[in-house]
Amino acid sequence: MSNSEMQDGQRSVSLKEACWYWLKLGFISFGGPAGQIAIMHHDLVEKKHWISEKRFLHALNYCMLLPGPEAQQLATYIGWLLHRTWGGLIAGGLFVLPSLLILIVLTWVYLSYGHLPQIAGALYGIKPAVVAIVLFAAYRIGSRVLKHAALWLISVAAFLAVAWFSLPFPYVVLSAAILGYAGSLIRPAIFSRPQEMQAEPHSAGPAVIGDHTPTPDHALFRFRHFLRLLVAGLAVWALALGVLIWLYGWQATLTQMGWFFTKAALLTFGGAYAVLPYVNEGAVQTYAWLTPTQMMDGLALGETTPGPLIMLVAFVGFVGGWTQQIFGSDSLFLAGALAACVATFFTFLPSFLFIFIGAPFIESSQGNLKFSAPLTGITAAIVGVIFNLALYFAYHVIWPAGWNSELDIFSLFATVAALVALFFYKVGILRLIGSFALAGIAHHALLA
Repeated sequence: MSNSEMQDGQRSVSLKEACWYWLKLGFISFGGPAGQIAIMHHDLVEKKHWISEKRFLHALNYCMLLPGPEAQQLATYIGWLLHRTWGGLIAGGLFVLPSLLILIVLTWVYLSYGHLPQIAGALYGIKPAVVAIVLFAAYRIGSRVLKHAALWLISVAAFLAVAWFSLPFPYVVLSAAILGYAGSLIRPAIFSRPQEMQAEPHSAGPAVIGDHTPTPDHALFRFRHFLRLLVAGLAVWALALGVLIWLYGWQATLTQMGWFFTKAALLTFGGAYAVLPYVNEGAVQTYAWLTPTQMMDGLALGETTPGPLIMLVAFVGFVGGWTQQIFGSDSLFLAGALAACVATFFTFLPSFLFIFIGAPFIESSQGNLKFSAPLTGITAAIVGVIFNLALYFAYHVIWPAGWNSELDIFSLFATVAALVALFFYKVGILRLIGSFALAGIAHHALLA
């Protein structure tokens, strides 16, 4: 179906016009997934009328079922609906590219000049804010999901499995999915997802893709087309990983990053905070690409840059490439930048595949409890896992030298202050991080 056929009015959206918008969005998409989705809704539904509110929310509802960053997937979906596969690649790619470039520069500054008093002070002040942000994320997800004692039990069990028994994150996710599915057979009402968000009764006006615009041909599910795209996507992934194996070997840092971030991309149910424990477990504890302190610094940088928070993987990749000196001590920036690109590529490739091959199928399964109940179980478990991550961060911030050392009084009070600011005063993330960065600089100046 041509673009001129899939519209309520007489106008269409040119690919050039769409490219400029997706590029702009990549530079202004602050505020996490909620803020990014709000920006797209304001621009595409209310202002530009590229898509009606009902179609926008329908796309959003099933993007939230997929693993991966839902805002980036929503942009990919709308770009794909407007201009087929190329439109989706451009929309999703430009949603990520500015953040990748900004993080490469910021991480280089962090590693090269992080020892300077002003930067060291700012990072020292930000760390307690990061602890509070992760705790607040656990609270927000939990308040939406933990509506029954059974879900609370799954969450507590996940916390104990990770904190006490050190069970690997993938096993926690798999166990929670099985419990969710089994629970839906016994008490389906507990594990059903909330009803789809409904569009407002008054739409924002005639849209290029309106409520009654027929689904374009390329968005209809066809098994043969599904199979072709699946094979092509897997071939791209295998080729990229094969090149890394051929150039550097299986045990090389870049190859292991490609494999690790592929697995991470498939475990991001529940948003970026849900995958942080897995990335922390692998990158910090298993591969030692970076330290717990650096992980918190990376999370702070991710919170203050545009794009999805899962772009933290670019920071992890850059630091890992830099510290492992994969190209020698004279090419640290090249090593870091290439590792950041590898981490980003393997993290986001599955998101594109999920939209291009899975969207028509998942759209047809909306409201099917067999698909939604395991996700409810996973999300409940993720609350417990994120809470464990927050305690892990708090330990390294408040007792930086271990339990037997003196606690850091400034970090303790700063963590409490940040929690109060988030829970009671609803302070924005950017404002919180900026304020605590200034407090850290002032603290270092007073000590000096």
